[in-house]
Amino acid sequence: MRKRKFPDPRIALFHCHCTECQKQSGSAYGTSAIYPAAGLFPLSTQLDGQLGCYQRPTDRGGTMSCWFCRACGSRLFHRVFEPDGTPRSTVSIKGGCVEGLDWSGGKHIYMRSAVVDIPEGAERYDTLPPAEEMHREEPSK
Repeated sequence: MRKRKFPDPRIALFHCHCTECQKQSGSAYGTSAIYPAAGLFPLSTQLDGQLGCYQRPTDRGGTMSCWFCRACGSRLFHRVFEPDGTPRSTVSIKGGCVEGLDWSGGKHIYMRSAVVDIPEGAERYDTLPPAEEMHREEPSK
């Protein structure tokens, strides 16, 4: 049987150079693929039982919930909640966790904390891109 290829519902791809992503990834930056949260949330009981979660404040007064694998400790995805507790409609999945991810077109964010050079012509921002480009997703500091 031949595999069917379905369109990738990815909204955006970010290479975040903030110090939080540097620590979390153990590297120069963290890569996050932004997807609609529908279909993943609410988490199934089985998946929820396999994950740990910690929360931290965001730059804009909300909360970021960060899920990780309890077995290996790898950070898997995060979701931002507005200051009033409303969850955003997107989820940020760590790039290395997405099989077959198209790595092209990623935007480099939080370049003010960058520790490596990036190619000329790459889209870059000192902090966050304009809100409409972020699709309401907010990476770490």
